[in-house]
Amino acid sequence: MNEKLAILGGMKAVASDPGDIFKWPNITREDEDAVLEVLRRGGMSGTDITRKFEQEFAAWQGTKYALGFNNGTSSIQAAMFACKVGVGDEIICPSITYWASAAQVFSFGGTVVFADVDPNTLCIDPKDIEHRISDRTKAIVAVHYLGHPADMDPIMVIAKKHKLKVIEDVSHAQGGLYKGRKLGTIGDVGAMSLMSGKSFAIGEAGILVTNDLEMYERALSLGHYEMFGPAIQTDYLKPYAGLPLGGYKYRMHQLSAAVGRIQLKYYDERCTEIRKAMNYFWDQLEGVPGIRAHRVPEDTQNNMAGWYAARGLYRSEELGGLSVTRFAEAVRAEGVLDCTPGCNAALHTHSLFNTCDVYGHGKPTRIANSARDVRELDASLPMSEKLGSMIYAIPWFKKYKPEIIQEYAYAFRKVASNYKELLKDDSGNPPTLGGWHFYRHTK
Repeated sequence: MNEKLAILGGMKAVASDPGDIFKWPNITREDEDAVLEVLRRGGMSGTDITRKFEQEFAAWQGTKYALGFNNGTSSIQAAMFACKVGVGDEIICPSITYWASAAQVFSFGGTVVFADVDPNTLCIDPKDIEHRISDRTKAIVAVHYLGHPADMDPIMVIAKKHKLKVIEDVSHAQGGLYKGRKLGTIGDVGAMSLMSGKSFAIGEAGILVTNDLEMYERALSLGHYEMFGPAIQTDYLKPYAGLPLGGYKYRMHQLSAAVGRIQLKYYDERCTEIRKAMNYFWDQLEGVPGIRAHRVPEDTQNNMAGWYAARGLYRSEELGGLSVTRFAEAVRAEGVLDCTPGCNAALHTHSLFNTCDVYGHGKPTRIANSARDVRELDASLPMSEKLGSMIYAIPWFKKYKPEIIQEYAYAFRKVASNYKELLKDDSGNPPTLGGWHFYRHTK
């Protein structure tokens, strides 16, 4: 392939109007009517629609319990509380993830020990967990990062061996499958964001799922005062019923719940089309040097759910050492506007987890109540620190339109095939690639 690169004055690979191929979430008259029903009767601060959504979501998820939250951050915080994380306790979490997978542990007087990630799945590396466990470790947070299921079997073996709880952060992978099991049902408790940028998008909301009654009731006791009442069955919680134990008010907004009930009806069908489109994109790039698909084999036992915030794996050594920064710049010039290098920056490098004294302890919050300086363990996270140079964003197709997808795939293939023309003007990667959150093209 010898066509001139657009960045050097050639024609762009992407010439067609993408139309609605990136539009998300898919909001219809049915969603609007459900919201208007709540608005018109003044039920915005009620819980009746939310409880119906919780019941329907639990049935879909395949768990006994589901509990709605105002956002994913509070649902993950409640999952930590459900696991009895307290003062001086530790959780283990991958360093490559959104901050809300871990930072809330500070609110309980606990701390986080970061683990490295696998360079192919981009999820927590099971081989890097066990040596980080101490007698204060309470839970492992397994993040199904960018929709890719974490390798749960070895994680569960480690957890069982050390009597630890497992929290699944399913914010990127609602409805995904790992060896035939729905993500969020494998560990002790699952929690996830349902905000409007996710594949399961209902507004600013979150939800927690579990099969354990005590964990469910601990989660609701943290910030659901309406439900924390006479129906509570966990004996040691009964004396405190009526007021939220954490002093929080975490209920899901009824407008989000109304949207959630409608979205749930069509979610699996829509995700099937997303996966068909995304897998078709990667099929067009099979065997292209320098780029690899971040995906699992699509079958009845495993899938990438709604393929949130899609990324590709970059192998610069196959392209003469071309930096991912220059590669992504050339792909953007071809018309793929959201091809940017990197992913979430490694959390352990942020000052919040090193020097910040959030609550006035007189020392960094991360070690304020710790029996050891967990920051010393951060030195052994080499993959997390260099992952930004090995990752780039790809289009997140919501519709299966082969002609359009082919143009976008051609942009990546064109750049990879003509990489030598980019080497002379390659200034390399900046010291840090990626950021603390994502901004996505959602035309």
